[in-house]
Amino acid sequence: MDVASFIAKRIAFSRQKSFSRFIIRLAIAATAISVMIMIIAVSLANGFKNKVSQKVFSFIGHLRIVEKEPDRSIIAEETPILKNDTLEQKIRKLPYIKGIHPYANRYAILKTREDLEGVIVKGLRSEEDFSHLLSFIKQGRPLRYNDSTYSREIVLSSVTAERLKLKLNDKVLIYFIRPDGSLRPDKLTIAGIYKTGIEEYDKTFALADMKLIQRLNEWNEDEISGYEIFIDNYRNMEAASSALYELPDFPPTWNTLTARDISPNIFDWLALQDKNTMVLLIIISVVAVINLITCFLILVLERVRMIGVLKSLGATDFTVQKIFLHHAAIISATGISLGAILALVLLWAQMKTGFLTLKEEAYYISTVEVQIIGWQVALICFGALFITMCVLLIPSLLVKKVQPVQAIHFR
Repeated sequence: MDVASFIAKRIAFSRQKSFSRFIIRLAIAATAISVMIMIIAVSLANGFKNKVSQKVFSFIGHLRIVEKEPDRSIIAEETPILKNDTLEQKIRKLPYIKGIHPYANRYAILKTREDLEGVIVKGLRSEEDFSHLLSFIKQGRPLRYNDSTYSREIVLSSVTAERLKLKLNDKVLIYFIRPDGSLRPDKLTIAGIYKTGIEEYDKTFALADMKLIQRLNEWNEDEISGYEIFIDNYRNMEAASSALYELPDFPPTWNTLTARDISPNIFDWLALQDKNTMVLLIIISVVAVINLITCFLILVLERVRMIGVLKSLGATDFTVQKIFLHHAAIISATGISLGAILALVLLWAQMKTGFLTLKEEAYYISTVEVQIIGWQVALICFGALFITMCVLLIPSLLVKKVQPVQAIHFR
């Protein structure tokens, strides 16, 4: 065993009472808390970003294919395009693509005896197209489709249902503006009530059968508002969009919109959370390093006489530096290990119990979400140890200033 390592372990695990023992314990506790907070902050940020973005993707898809309309609002009725089964099959075969579903939108007015509410009715083709929305159904069930005619059911958001004082299985009068400007009333049964937690969607959309929208718009079966496309990883949205444009049969009048284009405010907000997390990590890292430097200096000052004895016995400055660096490494590694264990235990408890909650109206989710990524935890632990040891090389130079004769007489 290396002499420096042996002496460092004897000092670190010595049972002799001294002021430095208290400082060492304090340094270990501070390091553990710092690492714990960093791991928890990163894991919560991952979970938050993943959960909110998945809500957006589930409701509107990763990509949309619509008619090119430069002056049109992003969330509005679309000009119809012609459904193309051949192009659909080619899109399904592209890399990244998991699914493609046609849809149709239509403005409508929901009316009860006391109130009325404007919504965009989003028409879906079948149970398969509805599958990615099942997690949002809080009461009731999704639409029931039939082959002979359109489903006379509707799924409302909890916000709309509360405003209109409606509940499951109630009948609601719905007015559509026909192409000639006249109003067409229809009566639909509320089959389900959904909630995404994203106010922009919950206030705007109701869900119904696409055949109903086509009939009200006086469209034929091949006319739709557009396609929603789902991919394997949201990071591939731009690549998938480019791949669509490169298809030979892709009409030049069609446009692709990513989820980021449709809901830029949400993704900008999520990006801001990443910046806030990074600032927090930097602040915590600086505090942890300052704490360890202070601890290191106290260790050196308390062991001045030992340094003098070792030097008088022929130990080099580098050997003495290694003793204290080994000692600091033991403190850092202990604190980092404890911090990682505590963080993982707390995160596991949150995943199992969900004891930390949020206001869904403000944060889009009701429970604090956790996503632990192994390489991030490892990077925090090893990065903290590496940075700490590099920084502690500077105060270790203090050992060179110690003179053996003066150090032996130091009290």
